[in-house]
Amino acid sequence: MEAEFADDSLDQLETDPRFTGGFAAAVISAFRKRMQMIRSASDERDFYALKALHFEKLKGKRSHQFSMRLNDQWRLILEFKGKSPSKKVVIVTIEDYH
Repeated sequence: MEAEFADDSLDQLETDPRFTGGFAAAVISAFRKRMQMIRSASDERDFYALKALHFEKLKGKRSHQFSMRLNDQWRLILEFKGKSPSKKVVIVTIEDYH
C-alpha cells in the first residue's frame, strides 16, 4: 500500500535514524517495522490476518480511523483514503492508550 503522513514528524521518524520525536527506541523500532508491513500489504485485510497487530476499527468520533499495536502501551492510528486498488493509508499519529 502507498502510505502518506498527516504529520511531517512521522515521516521523519520513519526515514531519519537520528530523529526520535520524543519516543523511546522500542517504539521507534516497532513503528518502522509496522511501516514496512504497511508498505508491503496489498490492502487492510492483510492487517486483520496478523492477530499480533491487534488491528481494529475505532468507535465513536474516531469511527473513520483504525489502530494498530506498536507495543503494549503505544498504538499507530491510521485512516484509509480512496478505493482499491489505489487505496492509500494515512498515518495519523502514535498514541499512548493508557
